Amino acid sequence: MRPQPLYQTRSDLLELEADVVDARPGMVLLDQVIAFPGGGGQLPDRAVLHWDGGAAAITGVEAAAGGWWHAFEGEAEVAGPVRVTVDAGFRRLMAELHTLAHIANSIVYQAFDGALLTGAQLSADGTFRLDFDLPASDVERLRALSGPINEVIRADLPIRAFQMPWDDANAVPGLFRSRSVSPPRQDDGNVRIVEIGDIDRQGCGGTHLKSTGEARPVRILKVDNKGRQNRRIRVGFEG
Repeated sequence: MRPQPLYQTRSDLLELEADVVDARPGMVLLDQVIAFPGGGGQLPDRAVLHWDGGAAAITGVEAAAGGWWHAFEGEAEVAGPVRVTVDAGFRRLMAELHTLAHIANSIVYQAFDGALLTGAQLSADGTFRLDFDLPASDVERLRALSGPINEVIRADLPIRAFQMPWDDANAVPGLFRSRSVSPPRQDDGNVRIVEIGDIDRQGCGGTHLKSTGEARPVRILKVDNKGRQNRRIRVGFEG
């Protein structure tokens, strides 16, 4: 059974030294992973694989029976110990945006009678968008969301993650918020739950800040109608 990924348990760990379990041209299998592979709207980490005599950007990470395959640029065949480094600035940006997306999601869920998420995307330009199933939404209320989001930031609420049996989590209303996708069941039958103070708790595999006070204030950039039952909210930083 694979251990829980280090990007979930040690999000501050940005460098990993490991032995190669298996290798192919342009790929190495490692028994642990610190580079977030992408998913749930969050972009993959920008990471580099270093080995004796070379280095290359990691282009993909995929779970496997013996660990995680790391694909990298080129066709080098790597053996011996390697080192993986993660871009700290980009990791921090994605963790900040993901935390803010959870805050916005929670506020909409509570204010609009359990409206479910239909899409999400964090962007490298420091913005994110959320799509909700809101067929009769009040656009002006959505445009005013920056106020309550920034209140949560100022409250500096702690953020923690814990494991929960997937079946138990699936039975609790509000822990899985997407209309079409549920967080994957882990090898041990659990699912990771991210909790923000007492305002939000939901299944998530991504990276987050340690408290809401670490995030920058935001503003609502745009609210769009994307079909009869879909409302898209785009959020960015103030200034």
